[in-house]
Amino acid sequence: MLLKSRRSFTAAAISILFLISSVAFAMRATTKKAAAPTPVEFSLRAVDGQRVSSDEVRGQVVVLAFGASWLPITRKQVQGIRKLADAYSAHGVIVYWVSTDSEKPSSRNYASDDQLRAFARKYDLNLTILRDPDGKVSKQFGVDQIPAVVILDKQGEVYGEPINGLDPDGNLDDQLAKPLDALLKRTK
Repeated sequence: MLLKSRRSFTAAAISILFLISSVAFAMRATTKKAAAPTPVEFSLRAVDGQRVSSDEVRGQVVVLAFGASWLPITRKQVQGIRKLADAYSAHGVIVYWVSTDSEKPSSRNYASDDQLRAFARKYDLNLTILRDPDGKVSKQFGVDQIPAVVILDKQGEVYGEPINGLDPDGNLDDQLAKPLDALLKRTK
């Protein structure tokens, strides 16, 4: 009899503790405030030697198109990036091509600045080419595969989710027009 009452007491105590912890967890989850988005700080070197930093572009809508010269990129994707830059430059949108190619000649994925300039000429990509050779900046933005596109609002915060692993047959300028138009309307 004593053993039975001990088991009942233990079961009741565990149930009460479980109930209290569930209520406390639920209260904490509902009172926890969402963290405010924060701008991503970055500084990237352009192939012309200049640096582009988050501080310099803050106040403007920015599109960062991450890719690599060794990637079998389609002409349609490059044309989409170029069309996007042309169409939105009048609205104050800046588009950069961010190369993730290595700067180390011994690396398998190496590309010199001259090779990246030749890549841009080949695809008629009249954009500033930035370098992210160690992938540090792309990781900060949540890019987990290339090609990828990240849109930054005027506060320097990522707008929406990074667009990873672009469809080689997709219409990139159409795909990015919706979020850019929405962002531009919001910031007027």
